[in-house]
Amino acid sequence: MRNVTLRIYDTATRQLRDFEPVREGHASIYLCGATVQSIPHIGHVRSGVAFDILRNWLTAKGLDVAFVRNVTDIDDKILTKAAENGRPWWEWAATHERAFAWAYDQLGVTPPSIEPRATGHVPQMIEYMQRIIDNGHGYAAEGNVYASPATIEDYGHLSGQKLDEMDQGESAGKGKRDPRDFTMWKAAKPGEPAWDTPWGRGRPGWHIECSAMATTYLGSEFDIHCGGLDLQFPHHENEAAQAHAAGDGFARYWMHNGWVTMSGEKMSKSLGNVLSIPNVLKLVRPVELRYYLGSAHYRSMLEYSESALAEAAAGYKRIEKFVLRAAQLAASAAGSETAVGESLVAANGLPEEVHPLAAALPIGEVPQAFADKLDDDLAVPQSLAIIHDVVREGNKALDKAESGDAAAREVVLRIGAEVRAMAAILGVDPLSANWIEGSLASLGGSDAAMGALDVLVKAELDRRAEARAEKNWAVADEVRDRLKAAGIEVTDTADGAKWSLTD
Repeated sequence: MRNVTLRIYDTATRQLRDFEPVREGHASIYLCGATVQSIPHIGHVRSGVAFDILRNWLTAKGLDVAFVRNVTDIDDKILTKAAENGRPWWEWAATHERAFAWAYDQLGVTPPSIEPRATGHVPQMIEYMQRIIDNGHGYAAEGNVYASPATIEDYGHLSGQKLDEMDQGESAGKGKRDPRDFTMWKAAKPGEPAWDTPWGRGRPGWHIECSAMATTYLGSEFDIHCGGLDLQFPHHENEAAQAHAAGDGFARYWMHNGWVTMSGEKMSKSLGNVLSIPNVLKLVRPVELRYYLGSAHYRSMLEYSESALAEAAAGYKRIEKFVLRAAQLAASAAGSETAVGESLVAANGLPEEVHPLAAALPIGEVPQAFADKLDDDLAVPQSLAIIHDVVREGNKALDKAESGDAAAREVVLRIGAEVRAMAAILGVDPLSANWIEGSLASLGGSDAAMGALDVLVKAELDRRAEARAEKNWAVADEVRDRLKAAGIEVTDTADGAKWSLTD
């Protein structure tokens, strides 16, 4: 990947800044993950998609990315909802953690490098709070532990909050010296889970968990802290305050994604306008939902409507159809010269599990215009416009190429490789392992898709027939088993082997 400059809008400084990582060749990212109190809706997972694109882009630029996304599995809301439903708090949290993991997986979000839970890092929180107290920025009172914003020099730098005007949104805690102080540790209450600390039994406050987990895995100073706009205050402000109070540099850059809205209001449980992932996936395929959630600029609000969702799905299908037709063209050309399947995979240096269609049309280089847009604070809408412009150019060449024009065929293959590269950065490459089965199933009835599949399967069947003629039963069985694993059933008839798609 060419060495280009990425500029990020940093919430803390309120300006675009050149991205300069702490360690050359590496990028460290912390994303505030789910508070697992309920099933995820599309507003919850927008940050997962937005910052997966960031991760993909940094990786494409040659950086080794460490990506931490936490799970808040102990919280007032979790305890309340578990009690309301007569369930143990830990079961309630684990159930909804799995629901979030399923949703991320459905949308093709790359698993984080590590996904730490708050309950697994109490020792680190205790050590962190002790440092804050030792530095004169916190205190313990009646089993609670508080941080003192008035003593922290740069408090308010992230959110713009003024000390004299702010409200932490907390009820008055026992022993709190100043109403502006916020809780790092909560004294135990009857019936609630609790852990031992030097200040008594209790449980973590919301903010201390992220300061402790981020620095545990990424170090005292790391590159980017991400999360939803609603977390800017008090959560992220207090995270940063704790870190600075403990003597850590913490995040160099802060990135915040906008909300998914309905009728101009933030999607939330209290508004009753929640759209769960399973419900939305009844309307569109997972890749189409991902395309939709990633299509707006990450800092903008995304106004939900079924018509907007359908429009996004149609936009993705235009990309998908072109890529499949281009792959068919590539596979047809290769099939006339060599067995598709193993030979194509080996020729491109790809692992065996790569689908032959994907091997026939390998991922190429992203065009400079696309790179320039993503380098401008991840300008995905403009990047998508470039993809669709290139797809239109490719479709014009396809018509000529399918009529035998060799020069046009080369254009199609070049453009197809470029489109795959661009779509892969956005996480919506139709030939990727995440989406290829759905792509073939979606267009399975089309001449283009079935034609491409027919070329690939027949090449494998020819190889099997040769092996059988040479009594090389091991190779013959290997081919048949591989096709079966791909959902293709082979039937030997008097007229030769026939194939069909299994249900």
